Amino acid sequence: MVLSKPPRLDRLSRTLIRVPFTLGYTLVLLGTGLYARLGDPGTVHDLLADSSTDVSHLSQRPLLTLLVSALWAVGGVTSPYLVAFPLVLGALERRIGGVRTAGVFLLGHVLATLLTELPVAASVAVGHLPDSSLRRLDYGVSYGLIACAAALAGLLVPRLRWVLLGGIGLALAAGSLVDFDPLTEWGHGLALLIGVVCWPYVRRNARWRPSSKDSDAAEGGFAHSERASGNT
Repeated sequence: MVLSKPPRLDRLSRTLIRVPFTLGYTLVLLGTGLYARLGDPGTVHDLLADSSTDVSHLSQRPLLTLLVSALWAVGGVTSPYLVAFPLVLGALERRIGGVRTAGVFLLGHVLATLLTELPVAASVAVGHLPDSSLRRLDYGVSYGLIACAAALAGLLVPRLRWVLLGGIGLALAAGSLVDFDPLTEWGHGLALLIGVVCWPYVRRNARWRPSSKDSDAAEGGFAHSERASGNT
């Protein structure tokens, strides 16, 4: 007698196989989140400080700083980013592949970081900001996540596209009321714009493309296309 997997478990297994980038990255964030929660507080503080994408760290080791800063989710295992991350990146990866999803994420993470920190460096250089502005705690996956969410909106039918973008805007506004940081909020806005700029790229390489009409027949809000994605 051969035992078969329950239908829900079988569907979950197939879904996870299709999103290796999202699955692996989520496990990394869960690991660092657990360490941030359970590890020695002093060590955790030092690691987060060393991972900060401030001007000081970017000027000394830019590539390493950009990499390690994206290994943490602000708030650790209780972070809302850990809920949104697999949902957003998983949906995008299923439609454009892992390599392209990683590309959109990195574009948002890197560009939004540089476009917020370089003006700080310039302002310090001309004396408009104190030297202490070169060192600040700034880390996490929010820029890349927001860019991916905005890029995913470009694959939705128009009605759902604007609902998603509006939801992102409301979430960012609510977050700013809890913990307002001008540079971070500016970075979030830039990441959203970067994701929108990626619309032609994700549409060109997606398994599903947005329909010309807001059709309810599009499965899950996505319109089907016979075009192969060529994703990895």
